[in-house]
Amino acid sequence: MKRTTGQDRTKTRNWRPATRAIRGGTWRSEMGETSEALFLTSGFTYDDAATVAARFMGEDDGMTYSRLQNPTVQMLEERIALLEGAEACRTQASGMAAMTAALLCQLSAGDHMVSARAAFGSCRWLGDSLLPRFGVDVTVVDATDLSAWEAAIRPNTKVFFFETPANPTMDIADLAGIAEIARAHGITTVVDNAFCSPALQRPLEFGIDVVAYSATKLMDGQGRVLAGAVCGSEEFINDKLLPFQRNTGPNLSPFNAWVVLKGLETLDLRAKRQSENALKVGEFVAGRVPRILHPWLDSHPRQALAMKQMDACGPIFSFVLDGGRAQAHALLDALELIDISNNIGDSRSLMCHPASSTHHNMGPEGREAMGIGEGMLRINVGLEDPEDLIADLDQALTKAGL
Repeated sequence: MKRTTGQDRTKTRNWRPATRAIRGGTWRSEMGETSEALFLTSGFTYDDAATVAARFMGEDDGMTYSRLQNPTVQMLEERIALLEGAEACRTQASGMAAMTAALLCQLSAGDHMVSARAAFGSCRWLGDSLLPRFGVDVTVVDATDLSAWEAAIRPNTKVFFFETPANPTMDIADLAGIAEIARAHGITTVVDNAFCSPALQRPLEFGIDVVAYSATKLMDGQGRVLAGAVCGSEEFINDKLLPFQRNTGPNLSPFNAWVVLKGLETLDLRAKRQSENALKVGEFVAGRVPRILHPWLDSHPRQALAMKQMDACGPIFSFVLDGGRAQAHALLDALELIDISNNIGDSRSLMCHPASSTHHNMGPEGREAMGIGEGMLRINVGLEDPEDLIADLDQALTKAGL
């Protein structure tokens, strides 16, 4: 098996994003297949014992075991790295496997991490519950306040961890500002970029060190498989992440990697169209609800920063109803086209009530501290005709008393 003719680093990195999404990282076997081959194998055979020894010592680039490398998985990793503008990438079994690996591979007992207050519930659990069990102290700050990041630094601070836009409050953190503070203190920045994908935002361009993904979301974008990815420098990926991953095993299956490879071929088209739809739907919703959290609307306090960092608004926004959980659930129950689901980045429009789904484990006080009220709803706007989505929201809002 060999890489497609011309697949050298110099040439592929000169390709524009749309070309990278289709052809980046492609290998071809002697069969000359056009679509990437699917290698459903756990192990590999060798011509002789010397080859085995050379591969396990790192002197030969061939495959050894699918927990360490697999041709289909490696094609996906090379393609994501190209789209992200990263030196290297490693994929994982899910988005949370990626977040966990990106943190645990570099933190030890006695270290300190600063993380954002507003975040996906499972990401907050890592800092609130998991890391402290292993002797890592965590300080939670308002990610939009640069002075809070600076003030939280200790001599043993090793990592800044945050997401932007934040789930589900749509807080917009200053990527360049936080990266500058971290760099001045030798701190590694880790950003969850699942709400945008590299089609809409590339944190490395703003000085961020490590970008982690739930590739389940926009990269697959059709609700089919679980997948995760971590991007960064070759030094970080190979010296810190890889030893952790190869010995703990949160690996992505070849089949799921192949599905995400197919998703990446349409990522740019989907992300841009869903953003257009989300803006139209958001403008409608803004006229019907007490409060909307949409980074592309004038009502968002950090609209200018969002437009500076992101190429488009993305498919996700939130809004808040005054009637609390009862009214929020009434709206969900009245939907006829939009599905009730906690997934995001899907080509189908989905809506959920974070307080009773994605963030229910945080409890009332935890949600209140994050700004997640009982009346908040989060919507992922898909590829349907936006007028049909608006019509569905119109009737549901009416039935919910709005």
